Amino acid sequence: MSQSAYISLVQGSQVQDITLDGVKDQLRQYREQTELTGRQLGWDYADAAFPYAIEQKPEAEGQWFYLKGNNPLYRHIVIGTGSREDGETVVPYIQVVLPDGSTHGDKAKANELCKWIGKRLQAEVKMFNGRTFYFNPRK
Repeated sequence: MSQSAYISLVQGSQVQDITLDGVKDQLRQYREQTELTGRQLGWDYADAAFPYAIEQKPEAEGQWFYLKGNNPLYRHIVIGTGSREDGETVVPYIQVVLPDGSTHGDKAKANELCKWIGKRLQAEVKMFNGRTFYFNPRK
């Protein structure tokens, strides 16, 4: 059965709305950061840290995209955006889905990406296991 994690852009987050292109930009920045780390270490860390290719299906245009794994340890992760109503406010979110057939490697990498994006956007992250991380400044 598939599992979902949510990165919610709550009050105090860096941005108040996000699109699929914004999520792709975050993933590109993650890849660039790991490339720089790899250069400092002297090995190709970017391929180990982000073993996926970003792919788009024609029927999913503007709704979701997926990360396709480059080796047998990683298969796929689906990422989409949306919004929900919380009282009188609208809360935009990023949904990260592990579809049936995902590996333990996919889950570990999805957890890592959720935390990284959540920290950068100062968002609230609800993980696959139900645990919530609050990276946003709260009073």
